[in-house]
Amino acid sequence: MFHMKTPFSSYPTIAIAIIILIAAGSPPPSVTGLGCSSTIAVSYGRNSTTVCGIISGEPIQTIQCYNAGKTFSIEPNISYESISGGRDLLCGLISGGLSLLCWDTATFQPKRIYHSTHRRLTELTVGDTQICAIEAITSLALCWRFPSPEVASKFSTITSGGGFSCGIVTNNSRVICWGGSKIGAEIQRQFGNFTMLSLVAGESHACGVTKSGTLICKGRNNNGQLDVPSHSAFEYSGVALGVNQSCAILRKNGVVICWGGGLKRSEFARDFWRYGSFESIVAGMDFICGLKTTSLSLFCWGLGWSNGFSLGTVVPLPMVIPGPCVQASCSMCGVYPDSDGLCAGSGRICKSCEVELPIPALLPPMSPSAQPVFPPSKGRKRMFLVFGIVGCVGSFAGICTAVYCLWGVVCGFLQPKVHNAAQPTVARANAGTASMSSNRFDAPPSRSASVKRDRSLKLSRQRSGTSSRHMEKADKFSLSDLAAATNNFSLENKIGGGSFGTVYKGKLADGREVAIKRGEIGVKTEKFREKEIAFDSELLLLSRLHHKHLVELLGFCQEKDERLLVYEYMSNGSLHDHLHSKNNVQISSSILNSWKMRIKIALDAARGVEYLHNYAVPPIIHRDIKSSNILLGANWTAKVSDFGLSLKGPESDQETMSSKAVGTVGYIDPEYYVLNILTVKSDVYGLGVVLLELLTGKRAVFKDDGSGPMGVVEYAVPRISTGELQSVLDERIGPPAMNEIEAVELVAYTAMHCVNLEGKERPTMSDIVANLERALDLCEDSHGSISGNNTFPIATQ
Repeated sequence: MFHMKTPFSSYPTIAIAIIILIAAGSPPPSVTGLGCSSTIAVSYGRNSTTVCGIISGEPIQTIQCYNAGKTFSIEPNISYESISGGRDLLCGLISGGLSLLCWDTATFQPKRIYHSTHRRLTELTVGDTQICAIEAITSLALCWRFPSPEVASKFSTITSGGGFSCGIVTNNSRVICWGGSKIGAEIQRQFGNFTMLSLVAGESHACGVTKSGTLICKGRNNNGQLDVPSHSAFEYSGVALGVNQSCAILRKNGVVICWGGGLKRSEFARDFWRYGSFESIVAGMDFICGLKTTSLSLFCWGLGWSNGFSLGTVVPLPMVIPGPCVQASCSMCGVYPDSDGLCAGSGRICKSCEVELPIPALLPPMSPSAQPVFPPSKGRKRMFLVFGIVGCVGSFAGICTAVYCLWGVVCGFLQPKVHNAAQPTVARANAGTASMSSNRFDAPPSRSASVKRDRSLKLSRQRSGTSSRHMEKADKFSLSDLAAATNNFSLENKIGGGSFGTVYKGKLADGREVAIKRGEIGVKTEKFREKEIAFDSELLLLSRLHHKHLVELLGFCQEKDERLLVYEYMSNGSLHDHLHSKNNVQISSSILNSWKMRIKIALDAARGVEYLHNYAVPPIIHRDIKSSNILLGANWTAKVSDFGLSLKGPESDQETMSSKAVGTVGYIDPEYYVLNILTVKSDVYGLGVVLLELLTGKRAVFKDDGSGPMGVVEYAVPRISTGELQSVLDERIGPPAMNEIEAVELVAYTAMHCVNLEGKERPTMSDIVANLERALDLCEDSHGSISGNNTFPIATQ
């Protein structure tokens, strides 16, 4: 009910931060909980339930709410960074934290209760009727309608419940509570000497994560709300508490589990695995709302929600941002995927450290399928020990830091780098153009459909080695030649966007039609670095690839700050445009309005990805498979494009690698996003979403019949698994013919397996290709049986 999402960890680099004596069996590291307010909120009371969110996709991040069947915007129309709700009350912290506004939910007339020119507020939390926040400079708690703490303690985080507020004191990580309710004092007593990382309050209880990673709950337990189902270290991330229920997000996959609830226990403890992964959750009196990872839509369930619709519904609000849009650089936890598009260029969203695991070497063992590819070796553990000891001895800290930095500089000079003289590899290599796509319903194309994130060590390694030898055979173009080919990069020649810039149609002097991707110019240093990484990645990876289902790289241009890549021109554009453009009535798009053609396109794309996984040496993980990155040539052959986010992958399907998550909302693998553990199965998930697009004609995230945004996965998979495939098929094509029914069913069940929440349950690309080949054969042959010919088990989820 009074949810505050609080990061569990924020830790410095390995070089100077490990101050733990691992060999001596010391307790897990002390990880600071920095706090992170929510972008969703629930208000309850005499004016019925109101659910609100901070909306994405616009330069101004405004608040929209849903109440009594109506959706409306909140005035004033300015940007907010966090919101919180209580009894007949909603409050919002304006971006920057210098002003705090509140609204009575009867009238929604704004009232400013705090303003400063330089004293920023953070950690906004609204309880039953009280409003509290932390003053950022002093770390003191300030409250309105309610007394502030009697002792001037500095807090790392605060939370508010039914007539009480509590906070974690900075200097000793203990819990202190205040307010008129006696339960607050009792909660403080029960937490006793526990040292805490995070804390969230409900009506009469509170839950938080200790520094050892255990989730514990204290307060009243009349309905089992304190009975945490498991106490494994760092098992949970976000927590939300109501009157009698408690819910938490499983860190490993983003699934919500609940306990308590009294007579309504079954409604909160039911299996919600089919609802998928959630970014954050917030509780009402007797219901739960969560922000879904795949679609950034608000989804609520429980008997108290919408007059008893306990199975859950999507709240009819637009996409909600998963965190505030900020101008500053993000911490080591990275940038949220598709951040530029979600903030419409007005900032970036930093990924919450709450889903980050604090120092993996110290956590309980994971299952073999979830093991990172680079587990700490004994030698590395000894190195951690040395750093820990040195870090504890202040007299050596400066020396070690200087030595480490000097070592990094020297190694940086020694590392092989790509210079202008190292030209792309093979003249007939392959790469991708991309048509810009909007991943928001009814929204203009975002400035960047995919957001680059920190690369793993694999990327720096792939810049040397055999690739540079082959690069000398590729064409190098001059900037003047490419400018002439595109009419000086005119808007009339612009055809889309890719992972690091804008794509233009051009005609070279020899008459060849080409697509030219130009990196953004005049950008900040960090943006330039991201552009450089994407440019290098695409050039170095694709210069050694050649396959008829990968868009061909023809050459490159590298002059001063300019970075351009030249590809073959795909005259029929992207699959996304043909499926989702409002101009789909065009004759050319009617070619795609047959099941046989759609299955053929799916097979083409699958073969391209299969080549990357199984035949490229070393294997390549694309990391941004989506319909806008599947391009169609003059003969309607489909090819995979845009390798700016790609990485060299592990040698087998069973291996994993650690990498900050990248991708596009609606397509990104939830397991990859939550754990930052990358496998080839992340591409399988994205292709599964594309298969569902081909079947349904729906966008990866779309607006369904006046409701909020819905992911095609959550829309289609439950219906496919219960045998209702016909109800989700694209009506523009019509029902499958007799010889197509089994083919379409096989594609549907293949797609359903591709988007399994856990990567180990997804098929390999070879399995997918075999199934799609079988499906294409079935379109011309009515004989045969799906159950007897599929290459992996077909079963409902």
